[in-house]
Amino acid sequence: MKLRSLVLAAAVATAALSSALVAPAAHAQAKEQFFPVLVYRTGAYAPNGVPFANGYIDYLKLTNERGGINGVKVSFEECETGYATDRGVECYERLKNANGGATVFQPLSTGITFALTEKAPIDKIPLITAGYGRSESADGGVFKWNFPLAGTYWVAADILIQHLAKKEGGFDKLKGKKIALVYHDSPFGKEPIPVLQERAAMHGFQLSLLPVTHPGVEQKATWLQIRRDRPDYVLNWGWGVMNSTALKEAQATGFPRDRMYGVWWAGAEPDVKDVGAGAAGYSAITMQHGAEPNSDVVKEILQKVHGKGMGTGPRDEVGQVLYMRGLISAMFAVEGVRAAQEKFGKGKVITGEQARWGYENLNLTQAKLDSLGFKGVMRPISTSCTDHMGAAWARIHTWNGSKWEFSSDWYQADEQILKPMVRAAADKYAAEKKLTRRAPADCQS
Repeated sequence: MKLRSLVLAAAVATAALSSALVAPAAHAQAKEQFFPVLVYRTGAYAPNGVPFANGYIDYLKLTNERGGINGVKVSFEECETGYATDRGVECYERLKNANGGATVFQPLSTGITFALTEKAPIDKIPLITAGYGRSESADGGVFKWNFPLAGTYWVAADILIQHLAKKEGGFDKLKGKKIALVYHDSPFGKEPIPVLQERAAMHGFQLSLLPVTHPGVEQKATWLQIRRDRPDYVLNWGWGVMNSTALKEAQATGFPRDRMYGVWWAGAEPDVKDVGAGAAGYSAITMQHGAEPNSDVVKEILQKVHGKGMGTGPRDEVGQVLYMRGLISAMFAVEGVRAAQEKFGKGKVITGEQARWGYENLNLTQAKLDSLGFKGVMRPISTSCTDHMGAAWARIHTWNGSKWEFSSDWYQADEQILKPMVRAAADKYAAEKKLTRRAPADCQS
């Protein structure tokens, strides 16, 4: 009987201790800001998707090491999309209500973005598409839930033509030139076409459109046509294995790599490392940043995340181009929540709808960016009710055979060209979907 009493007492004590441990854990979980992470670590685009995902997650870990968002810790969960739209939608549906509700989704695919643009307004969950997605979604008057922060493909296309004009000695020197667009035959690859066609009409250059079928490993016919037509420049709108294949085909057909320019998703280490010196001279536009191994934020991650054995991927990729792209995208997600807390309460978990307000009132001044470790990496970004992009700046960087180096000053996209195009495309979308532009009162809510 005495033994039985002791066992019973021990069981009661254990249960009490378990309750004491579980209660704070549950409370802590309730105080966490949940960020779903759509990734593709498998499939044809994995070499590019993996470093982005690692940078994204490392920044969320760094945020917790910094004390969270005004004390609110962040949590995250990955979901593998394989860059497939249907799988991306499945991930969205599975995670949108998980862990207290999703803060924001970052689809990392223009195709997935197109699909989720239909769903986000219903579920009241914002979408950040930093440097990709629908270019017209910069218009917050129609696209209330989309945020193509820091730039769109229309920005990229416009700046690339500006750069070629500068290289030739002026826009008038583009007349009669031949520019070929080799593009991924998907919504992503087709995005720059309207701006390039507009610029071609303005400046008199000949634009040829050369689609490449997913995933982009078969381009021989494309490059035989390039060898026959002999364009002055080739713009490479590729992703994943398509980029290295294009460079290898250019090398094989003798097209000069210093006359090839990629979009910012075609200008990272995985695109050129297999070609090495054969890709020297190849350039790409950057989404503000390039490879940033010496930046303050990279040093902090190496110390506070990798230095504590918590790194998501290999240490030597920290600071590379796509790692930085993921890291910056996570910073946008976090800082939008911080901005929302200024309105809805510091130290509080923010809903998706409240986070949308934060992304619409994002004010990343240079001082703020510097304090976060992005000095020399980025220019300020400031959004509003009508401007969901916040900045339209970019630079060009060039592969020297072993690393990326900046090879231009800053360019800003020509808003006199792009703003009317964005407005017209957004109005067309609104008409098709029977949407009404937001009233001024909605911008104050």
